Amino acid sequence: MNVLLIEDTMTSATVVSHQLARLGLESVHARDGEAGLALFKKHRPDLVLLDVIMPGLDGFEVARRIRQLEEDGEWTPIIFLTARTSDEDLERGIESGGDDYLIKPVSEVVLAAKVRAMQRLAQMRYSLVVLTRRLDEANRELTRLTSVDGLTGIANRRCFDETIVREGQRARRNRLPLSVLMVDVDFFKQYNDGYGHQAGDECLKQIAATLQSLLRRPGDLVARFGGEEFVVVLPETNAVGASRVAEEMRQMVDALALPHESAPQHKFVTVSIGVATAYPSPDDDCGGVEQLLSSADQALYAAKAEGRNRVVVAQTLARASAL
Repeated sequence: MNVLLIEDTMTSATVVSHQLARLGLESVHARDGEAGLALFKKHRPDLVLLDVIMPGLDGFEVARRIRQLEEDGEWTPIIFLTARTSDEDLERGIESGGDDYLIKPVSEVVLAAKVRAMQRLAQMRYSLVVLTRRLDEANRELTRLTSVDGLTGIANRRCFDETIVREGQRARRNRLPLSVLMVDVDFFKQYNDGYGHQAGDECLKQIAATLQSLLRRPGDLVARFGGEEFVVVLPETNAVGASRVAEEMRQMVDALALPHESAPQHKFVTVSIGVATAYPSPDDDCGGVEQLLSSADQALYAAKAEGRNRVVVAQTLARASAL
């Protein structure tokens, strides 16, 4: 334990310094409050022994400033050294940030007991801080895991549900467009039947990675919607921009050239994509999110009906009924 002793009386400071040395503790000494604060900033001691009556800043003001200097989560025990024994002085010391009182002249036995007590408190507090940090890390990891699809590593349905509501609210508030892409792997059942489920899983992983690689803005999201279906959220994106992204995704999946001999036409894995865009207003309710998804889903079915491996854009949702 490194100790900062702030004491203007040299006789008292010498006695306490020798007592600390006999306890195996290193100490630095300041003769006034300003010097003590400077040493506190420099050394960041484990314990402060602080005289109350000093020239310039008194001990109470020094204690308050020390507490202001401490960073978040930091705590340095402060023990006052004083000849004052009134209840009012004790109360004022605690209110200013002190943790305990030692009455002058300082007894070495009492000093040793107080130091050991502060060491125990500091250790318990440190252990609690470490545990809290570990819990925070575990909670962050748990949050991440609950938002990630276990197979593909992209966002899962839960993350999408939270995102679409949040982006819908933001779009209404800022009166900006919001686009959604529904992406479905063509003839995926036949792919699984022909190549096996393990190959099907690898196929979904590659497609998910491809879709993810084409999103360039932090607010964009691609998620696994279920089975072989994916969904893409594009905030602040109009129908033209969304259809451009969708077509790029379709082409990039096609370029993977994943063999699919069971497909009736194209002998490679392809995707069909439905695009829908809404222009919300502040008066629209949350039911518009479902309408936006429904429009994207209908566009996807149209892409399937028209022969698959294509992009179909739904009619832009009217401002009065969207989101």
